[in-house]
Amino acid sequence: MSQNTLFQYYKTDKKQDLELLICQDSKEAHELENVAKFFKQDVLVFPDFRAAFGDDLRVYKEELHQLFSCLRRYYALKKKPLIISPLKTLLFYLPNESLFDSVSLEFGAKIELKKFQKKMLFWGYNFVDMVQVEGEISFRGDIIDIYPPSSKMPLRISLFDDEIEQIKYFELESQRTQKDEIESIEITPAFYSLSEEKFDSLNEKIKQSEFNSLVKDIASLGLWYLGDSAINFLEGKNAKLVRNLDALLTDAYVLNKPMLSRESFDLEILPTSDDFKELVVTDVHSLLRVHKDKKTTIIASNEAVVKQAGLFDLNKIEIVYAPYILNILSKDELVISLNKPQRAKRRRKSSILLDDLKTGDYVVHEDYGVGIFETIEQTEILGGVKDFIVIKYVGDDKILLPVENLDAIDRYIASSGSIPVLDRLGKGSFGKLKESVKKRLMEIAGQIVNTAAARELIQAPKISIDTNELKEFQKLSGFEYTDDQIQSINEIIAQMSSGHIMDRLLSGDVGFGKTEVAMNTIFAAYKSGFQSAFIVPTTLLSAQHYRSLHERFDAFGIKCSKLDRFVSAKDKKNIIKALASGDLDVVVGTHTLFDLDFKNLGVVIIDEEHKFGVKQKEKIKELYHNVHLLSMSATPIPRSLNQALSSIKTMSQLLTPPSEREPVRTFVKEYEEKFIKEIILREIRRGGQIFYVHNSIDHMPIKFGELKALLPELRVVMLHSKISATETEKELLKFEAGEYDLMLATSIIESGIHMPRVNTIIVDGADRFGMADLHQLRGRVGRGKIEGFAYFIVENRENLTDDAKKRLLALESNSFLGSGSILAYHDLEIRGGGNLVGDAQSGHIKNIGYSLYLRMLEDAIKLLSNQAQSQKIKVDIKLTISAYISDEVVKEDRLRLDIYRRLSACEQSVEIYEIQEEVIDRFGEIDTPTKQFFELMVIKLLSLEKKIKSVTNYGQNITFTYMDEKKKSIKSDSKDDDDIIRATLLYLRNNTLKAV
Repeated sequence: MSQNTLFQYYKTDKKQDLELLICQDSKEAHELENVAKFFKQDVLVFPDFRAAFGDDLRVYKEELHQLFSCLRRYYALKKKPLIISPLKTLLFYLPNESLFDSVSLEFGAKIELKKFQKKMLFWGYNFVDMVQVEGEISFRGDIIDIYPPSSKMPLRISLFDDEIEQIKYFELESQRTQKDEIESIEITPAFYSLSEEKFDSLNEKIKQSEFNSLVKDIASLGLWYLGDSAINFLEGKNAKLVRNLDALLTDAYVLNKPMLSRESFDLEILPTSDDFKELVVTDVHSLLRVHKDKKTTIIASNEAVVKQAGLFDLNKIEIVYAPYILNILSKDELVISLNKPQRAKRRRKSSILLDDLKTGDYVVHEDYGVGIFETIEQTEILGGVKDFIVIKYVGDDKILLPVENLDAIDRYIASSGSIPVLDRLGKGSFGKLKESVKKRLMEIAGQIVNTAAARELIQAPKISIDTNELKEFQKLSGFEYTDDQIQSINEIIAQMSSGHIMDRLLSGDVGFGKTEVAMNTIFAAYKSGFQSAFIVPTTLLSAQHYRSLHERFDAFGIKCSKLDRFVSAKDKKNIIKALASGDLDVVVGTHTLFDLDFKNLGVVIIDEEHKFGVKQKEKIKELYHNVHLLSMSATPIPRSLNQALSSIKTMSQLLTPPSEREPVRTFVKEYEEKFIKEIILREIRRGGQIFYVHNSIDHMPIKFGELKALLPELRVVMLHSKISATETEKELLKFEAGEYDLMLATSIIESGIHMPRVNTIIVDGADRFGMADLHQLRGRVGRGKIEGFAYFIVENRENLTDDAKKRLLALESNSFLGSGSILAYHDLEIRGGGNLVGDAQSGHIKNIGYSLYLRMLEDAIKLLSNQAQSQKIKVDIKLTISAYISDEVVKEDRLRLDIYRRLSACEQSVEIYEIQEEVIDRFGEIDTPTKQFFELMVIKLLSLEKKIKSVTNYGQNITFTYMDEKKKSIKSDSKDDDDIIRATLLYLRNNTLKAV
């Protein structure tokens, strides 16, 4: 309760000279901000900066940028606003005014590029190929992309020689500029506005630092060494606490080793009394009736919200149109807000997928098999210059793949740690392998399609529910549903009430609310007189879901039971009997549910759907062939299967995180015993548990001994794949019940375990894990309302390879999908696709990689469900023109590759021209070879459309050979590249030129 305290202060304290109010956290700060705004105060809210002294600040980059932005605004304002700040933000000395200079850039002004680049370096900007997060800058010829932390969006500055020709905002996801031009902009520092001398001095102090940081630079440790350029922000301000210091501190001092003394916070506390109360508003009309004699204010974001609440007689009521929330009752006043809390936004996904293909990566060519990507090579062929991808096979044999056919290869990804065997050119062995995989895939696809077709003919149980009843059930969940959840529930109920059988996949990250959607499905089935079965892959999950269902359904008299190997024979017999007689409404269990008799089963829900192989899932469908089926999976749906499966399966996705979900703080540290001890004790102090991942089973007993020597009282359980499944499940249940503090395990914990009390994970030897594995492991913690911590431990940071360092830094920065995170997502996505077809296929997948495997499965499903396209035709274009994306236009290989890949995947000419427009927008005007490459891609698509298999020229004579071997020849005006292209396109577009 803090809003009533500040409300009382503004009502009763006539001085109103408060300058700084210190509170608990961000949530409380924004609640207090609402009160200050109600009293028309200028207010500035500091973020909740929770670093420990000496921490690597990359982990807190977002909050640090927010804090610096607030400080910059505060220093710039003549009339100082009220500052509301969480306590932890003020535990350290903060940068003073001298560190927040800015530089103005305006249309038509001259810019000294070298000088500007140096300034941006000293001001903390990170120089990159492609700007994706705040504090990054990219120089590409006559284009500068920059994302100042104070800017709402990144900026693109176009130069003509040394003059600013254009300034525009651009979108991160598409990298495209907005239409409107900007006259001038203020460039603020990414960190501090340092001169060269101060930059060198600060850098030197940081290099000597003893703090355990992966990289020692200003971005990671700068704040701790500012010296005279930092101030105690409390000094000289009329500051108050919202409640007493100990209540605010919790364990902040223990954890944060602050730079300011406790005495600094010996401040007055805002007084409270029972005369001012905070309200929980459930019925506005009742409140207004009961308190009709009081001065009443209603807060609403707009007039429509007031009408929506059914308030039309507003006599004697003051309306304040504002977006904030404040509900207060005093002796003579009532303040009610009709606004709802803001929901979390959907996760941003980059529309530009950076496959980040680099030298030495394994790739799979659809005709030649697994090889190694070497480089992009420029070669002159028939008098024209073109780019080729060089792929190496056994015995140093190589193929040169024209970049316009880049869609013929995929990055090789199989199960973690799989090292592929390179294929041999010219032996036809890969073709035979593909045929055997195709044969097996036709069987799998046949099962999927036949089951789907059979289910289409079945009379389905009609499950529907009154909307008001469903809303009442949803209200009792204790939280507000995300838009995705509401949409998914509506889709499920609409499909179950249609008379057609439902076969739906619900995909969503862990903690995004899949179980709540499942409970709505079960509730609707119960209300329609049907039973439900909830099938899960492990006993642990079965116990978790049983508890959740029991808590939610008890109030409605819905009878629920659990059936797994830990249920006694007597109880099992009674449960089976109750299901057959209809006395039991819901049963949760493992594969023991595969073959049971129900009196009136309406819906079957499969959780962790990707853990069951195709055969198991088909068995479930055969057993429960006449009921609705809802499969749930925490693994992203692979794009390559999405389209194919959509013809036989409907899909819903949950992409919005719950509003209370905290990000997982990720640190990369060198191994130090005292540091490990501190991490473990910190988590235990806040009542939590720890995962310790150590991937060597042989070495694990030694690690167990080290941990016990470090903390003798620590309760440790050790789990790995050599311990029996029964024993593992027993120990997991004990760990979940809180009988252990720490679980020492291999990476077996990386999927399927949902333990909200485990909010710290330590990964030993993190440099030996892949990006996707680390991403998955990090996802094991921070699943509830409590902030999660992930510590990636390396033996010696000096010995890390550049790749390992880059991977770990990408994870530590925890930024919006940079190329590293996109890669992790891509790996997970493809891995998820592999799981859809079951473990039995791992041999085939290892041979040809997931991407090609899924593409072939998609083709097989399409073929058997009569939506197959005619066999993919290819066109051979041998025109004597120079066509390639010039490294003068796009300097970085990885960005050129990305554009080549996207172009090769285009299916319509208009898509080619859209990418061309984007390239001009992002990289500036294009040169002749680049322009000609775009035209070449259009020629390729038009030729495919017209069933032409080759386009060649000899001088001015251009020949088109059709699939049926017919030939047409035309003549261009000259043998110049542009004339050959013009004549070719003219023929392909209208086909009316007279053949010669």
